[in-house]
Amino acid sequence: MKKILILNGPNLNLLGKREPGVYGNQSFEDYLLDLRNIFPDHEIHYFQSNHEGAMIDKIHEIGFSFDGIVINAGAYTHTSIALADALSAVTTPALEVHISNIHARESFRHHSHLTRVCKGMICGLGLKGYEMAIRYFVY
Repeated sequence: MKKILILNGPNLNLLGKREPGVYGNQSFEDYLLDLRNIFPDHEIHYFQSNHEGAMIDKIHEIGFSFDGIVINAGAYTHTSIALADALSAVTTPALEVHISNIHARESFRHHSHLTRVCKGMICGLGLKGYEMAIRYFVY
C-alpha cells in the first residue's frame, strides 16, 4: 500500500464554483471520492490551503514518510521559491499537476518554480491529471 498526498494550493477550494470554463464544475472533494475508489488499495491523503506556510508545514510533516506528493500549488507555482525549497528538502518525490494548460494562459503562468524539484509535470488535462500522477507513484 502506497501513501500519497494530494496538496492543493490557493483558490483550489473553489473548484466547481470558480471559473467553470477553465476548471470544470466538479468540486475537488467530490473528485477525491472518485480517486479513492480508483485506488482502493492505497492511502490517498488530501490537504488544501490558501496559505503558503501551511503548505510548507504539510510537506515537512509527511516528506519523509509518504511515497509521493501530487502538488498543484495554484498561483504559488509561479511565485514560491519557499515551496520549491521545501520539496527539495524532503525525500518524498513530487509530481506537479495543473488543471489548466499553464502554457496556454497568461505569460506570468508559463514559469514554475516547482518544476526543477519535481519528477515531472502534468498540465492541461483537467482533474484527470491527478489520477495520472497517482498512477505514476503506485505502479
